[in-house]
Amino acid sequence: MKQLNLQKLQNILRKKFLKVGVKMIGPETIFFSKDTKIGKNVIIEPYVVIGQKVRIGNNVTIKSFSHLENCKIENKVDIGPYARIRPGVVLKSGSKIGNFVEIKKSTLGVNSKVNHLTYIGDSQIGKSVNIGAGTITCNYDGVKKSTTKIKDNVFIGSNSSLVAPITIEEDSVVGAGSVITKNVKKKSLALTRSLQTEIKNYKRKSK
Repeated sequence: MKQLNLQKLQNILRKKFLKVGVKMIGPETIFFSKDTKIGKNVIIEPYVVIGQKVRIGNNVTIKSFSHLENCKIENKVDIGPYARIRPGVVLKSGSKIGNFVEIKKSTLGVNSKVNHLTYIGDSQIGKSVNIGAGTITCNYDGVKKSTTKIKDNVFIGSNSSLVAPITIEEDSVVGAGSVITKNVKKKSLALTRSLQTEIKNYKRKSK
């Protein structure tokens, strides 16, 4: 009986949002909460779950297999596919969360991008920031959680680890493959890499 009531509620919510102009491809695969709020010109692809306390602005696209809960999505934001937006997240206008990205208790600034394979936690990210694939904010040391601050116009190279607490100032660059443990100054390049070793004419061991 309870399952039937839940299905009935979902059908009511789907019809409600279709009526106000939300574009849904496969509405039967999309799940809403009673308190979901959605603006104008929103597109939701199949297999999206929207948990409690989610506010979605105008001209937003949420791609397939994404999960949102307790977050605020401003205007002209793209999410997914395969994105997880956890509690305490604010995605500012024009920002983008791509595939296989998890973000928690963080603000992503205007026109900033986290395109793929990344974890962002307990972070404040400014405007026009680009965060490369495989980047993680190391926000938990086993005892407490610390904050990462990334200011405007920062470029974070792929496969970087940002060890909080840390601040990366405006217009700076973090080189790919870096582990950053100290604050980065404005308009600086921060890079931590071992020298590459190459052995000529190397022969692999045979079995």
